[in-house]
Formats: sequence, C-alpha cells, structure tokens
Amino acid sequence: MRSTLSRKTRLNWLIDAGLFLAAIIVSLSGIYFLYFPNGYQGGRNPWYDVRIVFDRAAWSDIHTWGGVLMIAAVAIHLAIHTLWIKTMSKRALNMRRQGRAPMSRGAKVNIAVNAAIAATFLLTAISGIYFLFVPGGSGRPTVVFSPTTWDLIHTWAGVAMIAAAPVHFCNHWGWVTKVTTKFFAAPVPQPGSSRSTMTTQ
Repeated sequence: MRSTLSRKTRLNWLIDAGLFLAAIIVSLSGIYFLYFPNGYQGGRNPWYDVRIVFDRAAWSDIHTWGGVLMIAAVAIHLAIHTLWIKTMSKRALNMRRQGRAPMSRGAKVNIAVNAAIAATFLLTAISGIYFLFVPGGSGRPTVVFSPTTWDLIHTWAGVAMIAAAPVHFCNHWGWVTKVTTKFFAAPVPQPGSSRSTMTTQ
C-alpha cells in the first residue's frame, strides 16, 4: 500500500497541524489575559481572578507552554520552507531593483502577509522568552526595555499576529483542503500488492 502524499508533504502537514493547534491554544489563552487582566483585588475590579473553564494559573501555564510549542513548530516550519523563502526573497529584491513586477498580485500579498506574521511572531516570541526566563514577577529587572514595555510589545504584537494569521490561512486554503483530504484518505494499493499479501499469509 502506498500513500498518495510524499513523505515531505506528510511531514509538512503534521508540522503545520501542530503549529495550528499551538496557535489556537496561545490565541485563546492570550485573549483571556487581554480581556481579563489580573489587576488588584477589590470592588473596583469585578474581573479579578475570574475563572473561565480554568483558573488564571492554569491559563498562564497553557499560554506559556503553548507558546513554547509554537516556537518549536515555527522553527521546523521555517527550516522546511527555507528554499521557498530564499526564492521569493530573491524575486522580491529583483523586482525592486529592476522596477518591474515579475510576481503576481497574489504572490505579493502572500509575501506581505508572511512578512507581517514573521515580524509580529518574532516580537511576540522574544517578549515571551523575556517573561519566561527573566525572574522577578512584577518586579522583573529592565532588559533593554522595562517590564511594562515588554508587556505592551507582547500584547499588541500578539494581537497583530492573530489578525494576520487568518489571512495567511485563507491564502493557503486550497493546499490545506487538498493535502488534508489526501492525508486521511486510504492508501493506494500498489500493483501486485494483493498477490504479495496472499503469499505472505
């Protein structure tokens, strides 16, 4: 029995599926923290330590380790697409130097969206690593920026990334549906496979 997908395509689908799952986890937990900030306990803060499915500590763990999983998946994703990134970057530079448009409008939009996601992801990941590895809670030391600035970078870069991600997903919807259908389809029998199966039983 032979799969209709190459090993590389199957690996690419698995990495993208892991990245998608991690992105959903990080987005949902990030939205929780965005709309229900901790603040201070008291009558002026009715949302203090509000529980939605999980308590705040559980949401924090989900957000942290979901982010770690997402960083790992993105690193593998970029490694798989290194050739594509080099090719498209070279074409974009040539277009700029020569003053002409060798790429389609769709390709330009794809590059712009990918660049936006890459920039916002990098800012979100770096700021997240700061909060993960720099101890001190609310009294964290200043590393390049103050903790408040790091928090603003992490929050709004994350919001921008969440906004850009659906566009990226829609741009690749055809690939997603095609490969997902083939991924879960029954393997194609190779010629003579039934004969070889019969002789081995």
